[in-house]
Amino acid sequence: QVQFVESGGGLVQPGGSLRLSCGASGAMFAIYAMGWYRQAPGKQRELVAHIASGGNTNYADSVKGRFTISRDNAKNTVYLQMNSLKPDDTAAYYCNVVGVGDQPLGAWGQGTLVTVSS
Repeated sequence: QVQFVESGGGLVQPGGSLRLSCGASGAMFAIYAMGWYRQAPGKQRELVAHIASGGNTNYADSVKGRFTISRDNAKNTVYLQMNSLKPDDTAAYYCNVVGVGDQPLGAWGQGTLVTVSS
């Protein structure tokens, strides 16, 4: 089973930037569609960015134009560049394999916490 290790979170002021990284185990990483999910306190986990095995990307409306997802298959790593951060972006961020209907297919890692506050 694929396992994930997320990193790069932290405290940032509104308008700031962060780059999240997610390392994945497994030799089949390159064929998976990958996504970044987030869960804010008291809210359900949601998919905010998705990258297909071929590199096509999709974003939730709430982050479109501010977040960029990318992947390095040679390193089994997926990234999330987050710019123009807002307090509403405060959440724990997780990566996972994305299945049909945006459903996550793997076990969750520990996540990385992003806090946007002045």
